[in-house]
Amino acid sequence: MAPMRIAVTGSTGLIGTALARSLRADGHDIVRLVRRSADEARRYESAASAPVSSARRAPSEVRWDPNRQYVDVSGLAGCDALVHLAGAGIADRRWTPAYKKVLRDSRVLGTAAVADALASLDEPPRTLIVGTAIGYYGDTGDRAVDESAPPGEGFLADLCQEWEEAASSAREAGIRTVFARTGLVVARSGGAWGRLFPIFKAGLGGRLGNGSQYWSHIALHDHIAALRHLLDAEEVSGPVNLTAPEPVTNREVTAVMGRVLNRPTLFPVPAPVLRAALGGFADDVLSSQRVLPKRLLDSGFSFAFPQVEDAVRAALR
Repeated sequence: MAPMRIAVTGSTGLIGTALARSLRADGHDIVRLVRRSADEARRYESAASAPVSSARRAPSEVRWDPNRQYVDVSGLAGCDALVHLAGAGIADRRWTPAYKKVLRDSRVLGTAAVADALASLDEPPRTLIVGTAIGYYGDTGDRAVDESAPPGEGFLADLCQEWEEAASSAREAGIRTVFARTGLVVARSGGAWGRLFPIFKAGLGGRLGNGSQYWSHIALHDHIAALRHLLDAEEVSGPVNLTAPEPVTNREVTAVMGRVLNRPTLFPVPAPVLRAALGGFADDVLSSQRVLPKRLLDSGFSFAFPQVEDAVRAALR
């Protein structure tokens, strides 16, 4: 890509941190949307403007408050694209009614705030990428689905629909809008997979439920590469699945984790125990999502780590 000015929400999360680092390393100007006050942001950047190497300087910051649907639009002027990755962690807490509201508001209100802010600009950016989720498809069982599949049923499927609809003002303003429907990101730290590594390293890993449910995964390296590909693929808009081309079952994931880490996998977690520990989120852990990245492949993207074992070994490196 030619050097661009790219705004990023969720830049301190697993994916946002890796994306910003990757883009900055190639000379792109990164604007981080942050929740700290304007005065705090100025002090932060003033300290960073001291005579230190450019690699250590803080990137530009723009104040926003997703719950109030506020964005300081003046800081987005001149941006070529915005990648929206912010949202409360799906697996961070039990899915109580109160936390379901947090999950919804952080995604729907935040996306609407970003989309409205971009649409209000006299010269909006060309591209908005919204990181959503393959939860859109619900439980697909053994049936493989791509972006042409209808939405499924359940809390996550309903949330994903509202999440994507919240970006309507950007689409109506003529901004190319991409919904990056993400699967389970294979990373050593952060995200749901990051929680698996310590358990399996301790020899306490095992299949979840009966292990027959499909897990549609993607290596962190491939996820970042796919987002960068979508920033540059001006002919692509709408939903794009960010999952590896060969989803595998939880039983297969368990076997790979045991083999790569050289640990036994003798401790299956029965469904009732998962439900007691995770609440409503357990149903999504136990559900099957066999999701294929048809539009990503059709647009010319190539995976570096298409197999789950390759992705796990890459995460460990």
